[in-house]
Amino acid sequence: MRIDVLTLFPEMFDGVFGASILGKARDKGIVGLNAVNFRNYANNKHNTVDDYPYGGGGGMVLKPEPLFAAVEDLAPDGAKAPRVILMCPQGETFTQSKAEELSKEEHLVFVCGHYEGYDERIREHLVTDEISIGDYVLTGGELPAMTVIDSVVRLLPGVLGNENSAVTDSFSTGLLEYPHYTRPAVFRGWEVPDVLLSGHHANVEAWRREQSLLRTLQRRPELLEQVELTKKERAWLNNLTAAEPEPKKR
Repeated sequence: MRIDVLTLFPEMFDGVFGASILGKARDKGIVGLNAVNFRNYANNKHNTVDDYPYGGGGGMVLKPEPLFAAVEDLAPDGAKAPRVILMCPQGETFTQSKAEELSKEEHLVFVCGHYEGYDERIREHLVTDEISIGDYVLTGGELPAMTVIDSVVRLLPGVLGNENSAVTDSFSTGLLEYPHYTRPAVFRGWEVPDVLLSGHHANVEAWRREQSLLRTLQRRPELLEQVELTKKERAWLNNLTAAEPEPKKR
């Protein structure tokens, strides 16, 4: 996979692209990671990339010319068109399923904005996706882009040491992940559940599934509406819900 990031602050990506999982993936040649300053594509001597909005109002708006020129340069004629992803609070909320979808692409281009916003023609005629990482405001699109890139790259074959790790992560199955334990078996009187020490793989898997269901019920019950459950699992969850005490009235 090739990933290009269009940003006014490419130095922000130096540490992120060179360390941990992303750095190892790049070193292995699994992914190419590039941060490109789209100011270099400005079409005037002052390298201006923003201007005042038509109709008045506060803030500055990113001009279309530099971003169109940058994307066209990164995806020359004859090459497969990349997915061009605009990081913005108006986009669809990023999810694990979106990460899985993007991980199947060959070339991703992320557009990171600053200032008041983007010229609408960028949305309408350049980008293929608009993504938000949550209902809050950040200074620019760089941190959200890093989040999405990390989530996508770790799904690529060969990136993680254990290929099963990504499969069992929270949200990959639609549920929150089950609890984990490691040595020592007893720490300050707190013991690892016996089933994990039993060596009985079927029982361990059943316990992990049950714990994922329980944790999801307790912390993110709305996720259960999207998960395919057996009749036995649904009955078990319904019994747990019915057994919960009602909140005390004030």
